[in-house]
Amino acid sequence: MIPLAEPQLGAAERERVAAVIEDGHLADGPEVRAFEESFADVCGADHAVATSNGTTALHAALRALGIGEGDRVLTTPFSFVATANAARHCGADVGFVDIDPETYALDPERLATRLDAGESVDAVIAVHLYGLPADLDALTALADDHDFALVEDACQAHGATYRGEHVGTVGDVGCFSFYPTKNVTAGEGGLVVSDDAAVAERAAAFVDHGEREDGAHATLGHNFRMTSIAAAIGREQVSRLPAFTDARRRHADHLTDTLDDLALTTPNAPDGRRHVYHQYTVRHPDRDGLRAHLADAGVETGVYYGTPIHEEPAYADVDADCPVAERLADEVLSLPVHPGLTREDLDHIVSTVRDYVGPADGRRVADPRGGRS
Repeated sequence: MIPLAEPQLGAAERERVAAVIEDGHLADGPEVRAFEESFADVCGADHAVATSNGTTALHAALRALGIGEGDRVLTTPFSFVATANAARHCGADVGFVDIDPETYALDPERLATRLDAGESVDAVIAVHLYGLPADLDALTALADDHDFALVEDACQAHGATYRGEHVGTVGDVGCFSFYPTKNVTAGEGGLVVSDDAAVAERAAAFVDHGEREDGAHATLGHNFRMTSIAAAIGREQVSRLPAFTDARRRHADHLTDTLDDLALTTPNAPDGRRHVYHQYTVRHPDRDGLRAHLADAGVETGVYYGTPIHEEPAYADVDADCPVAERLADEVLSLPVHPGLTREDLDHIVSTVRDYVGPADGRRVADPRGGRS
């Protein structure tokens, strides 16, 4: 079976972990501080705060921005449920804005329409889905005009850039995940990045029971700390991020070049946005049939996401109008694109897809909004 994801771990990671075990400082120690510094350098961010996972990074970031009871947070329905859960864990009211079918990200035009109609919002969480940056120009302009905080959920976008700037550093705060399937992993872990020292200080306190540098517990917090073992793995992985990114982009280019003449929609990246292909996601009206065909041929695939968040039982109380997300949930299919693939793997994926999907013949898959995509 060709796996959908395959963490690239080796001797260097084992050596770093062994050094931490030998040192004996297994909790929130010097290795965690070194990991924070190394990722901040990669991002070009002034500050980074390590957490236990991507969800706690989002939670800590929102709390550091002052989001709490009575506040309203808008986000995309087309993401992992953790994006919305983090806002709810803060006590905020959560709403959903439909997505752009070309980028799968929150549609700034739809957001603008709602804001201009008077909808109140305290924060917007923009998700850089599949490794493709959202429209940060439009979103930052709306944040300035309507005075809301912009949170970048970059949990799938390590190394992605928007007009040359690393994602996570354009909005007020950015969040990353280091789950095993991510572009780089720490086994499990998260990071909050920001250029605002006060935001970083509040996030750091929140993940450590509200403790300040003087040792006083001045505010309520959680134990969201990263372990030194996770940081040791993550620190080595971050040094390999450029090579991982190059491999993912090279594999994605090959898939696009060899599938683009078929009657399915392949990924695209608007000008100025560097896609890092956490997932290589295509669209096809018979997604389930194509997925079964690939499974029979030994190719693992994924569906991200088959149920928009607003249709999850936990969000049954939320009134959301998101027809694009609902349509795409029935069509999206992610193919393997990870760095561990060989040319033989890629050729097998391509030939299997081509066996099932016919030529485009000048036709394109219908756009969920009505025209052509």
